[in-house]
Amino acid sequence: MARVVNSRIRLLLLCILLVFGTLLTRASWLATVRASSLSKLAQIQTKATVVLPAGRGTIFDSVGTPLALGEQATTVFADPRQVSHPRTEAKVAARILGVKQRLVYPLLANRALGFVYVARKADPAVAERLAKRKLPGFGFYPEERRVYPQKSVAAQVLGYAGVDNNGLSGLELQLDNSLRGRPGDQTVVRDPFGHVISVDHTVPARPGKAAFLTIDQKIQANAEEVLRETVAKWHAKDATAIVLDPKTGAIYAMAEAPSYDANKFPSVAAKFERNHAVSDFFEPGSVFKVVTIAGALSDHLVTPATKFTLPYSIQVADRRIHDAEPRGTETMTVAQILQRSSNVGAVTIAKNLLGETRLKRWINRFGFGQKTGIDFPGESPGLLPSYWSGSTIGNVPIGQGISVTAIQLASVYAAIANDGTWVQPHLVDHIQGEKPPAPRTRRILSSSVDGTLLQMLRGVVSDAGTAVGAEIPGYSVAGKTGTAQKPGPNGYEPGKYVATFVGMVPASNPSLVVLVSVDEPHGAIFGGIVAAPAFAQIAGFDLQYLEVPPDQKVP
Repeated sequence: MARVVNSRIRLLLLCILLVFGTLLTRASWLATVRASSLSKLAQIQTKATVVLPAGRGTIFDSVGTPLALGEQATTVFADPRQVSHPRTEAKVAARILGVKQRLVYPLLANRALGFVYVARKADPAVAERLAKRKLPGFGFYPEERRVYPQKSVAAQVLGYAGVDNNGLSGLELQLDNSLRGRPGDQTVVRDPFGHVISVDHTVPARPGKAAFLTIDQKIQANAEEVLRETVAKWHAKDATAIVLDPKTGAIYAMAEAPSYDANKFPSVAAKFERNHAVSDFFEPGSVFKVVTIAGALSDHLVTPATKFTLPYSIQVADRRIHDAEPRGTETMTVAQILQRSSNVGAVTIAKNLLGETRLKRWINRFGFGQKTGIDFPGESPGLLPSYWSGSTIGNVPIGQGISVTAIQLASVYAAIANDGTWVQPHLVDHIQGEKPPAPRTRRILSSSVDGTLLQMLRGVVSDAGTAVGAEIPGYSVAGKTGTAQKPGPNGYEPGKYVATFVGMVPASNPSLVVLVSVDEPHGAIFGGIVAAPAFAQIAGFDLQYLEVPPDQKVP
């Protein structure tokens, strides 16, 4: 019996020795062969690199009013593997943060995930309330939220930055490389419970640069208000206005109606976000007649006093062209043709004197069919006739069969206001720490021809002209009206027009060029009735605001 007991004891000792031997061998192997890899694994488990987001640069208007800036926010996240009671914690988080519990719970309950967002860019005070609950698995980090303090002012110009602070449209997209800065990073050491116990290494973030625009917030806001009133009065589809300095190309306002609150961009329909002034093109109608008349003047084919005997209508190939209002056969000078916006007169000059080749050359010289190069994404070059048929010479001289953008049209009239020299329009004055690029310039008209044309355009805003509604007490005004029927897939659409007026003020030495275009007005269609009064309101405010002295005595 004793011999059996001793055998069992020896067997037990042998087993113990084998187990300890195995453990010793395993420990030695881990301490030598696996030491390096396990050390790296341990570091990975306790060390983490945290991205330090860069603050996005502020966008200011021309006088320093912030139009887009960063606001402090807190992002709430969670590690579902550390969440103890998903349903309870989802309920608490939803109640405090104001989010939906049915969306949060599945995230917290999914233990296959190591990171989930609970609320992105939440209000810091609200996030702090949740942090005080010390829910297992929840974490918080500071982030910046893009806000637009002026709300709807210049919304289509500014565009917006997305949830990750990347520019997605408008100037936010155009200037994204300068505005977004460079993110930094930080290596942190955490305890087994995920709490930070030390910081090993930090590369600070480099904030984005500020951008300073040529837009003036007050001029912009006033233009938008006038457009809203105009759209409401004429039950129009939409309206566009541009205010610019003809000498520098600086744009003081680029307005749209209807507009939207830029802070609500995710829920806004895409059609409201478009900047029509740059992206859309339309048939200009009679505002395009300056190309025809300027070309004929420059090529010494006519003078303002040259007379033409004009019937009410003329036949050009398969088209019958007539003036806007019935009249008998009349004799008109070139100045009167422009003043009274005679279609028959403009077509007669183009067909009998200019011809297709010269007219094409002047269209190209004025820059139609080409982008202006404005510092805004998505600019359209407009649309020129794909080919010239027999009737084209009867359409194009009066602004039909050719499409332009509002910024093209405004910049052309700015050239007329600037002694015949075109200056590239721009929205950005400068970027912080960078030298602003010089805008491109080119001469379109000689100084003498330009002076003659400007004087002729003053006649449009007179009792005998088509834009009496554009008059501004104390200031001389030069400009041109346009009324164009909208083309559709099957020809021109009945009852659908674009009414336009482009004006320069004071005409004796223009400080401002203002374009107003109203799409699909009802009750009236003519540029002199629909758009010219809006021009007078916008320009009248701007002249007072900019303290431009009057050049005429008020009766």
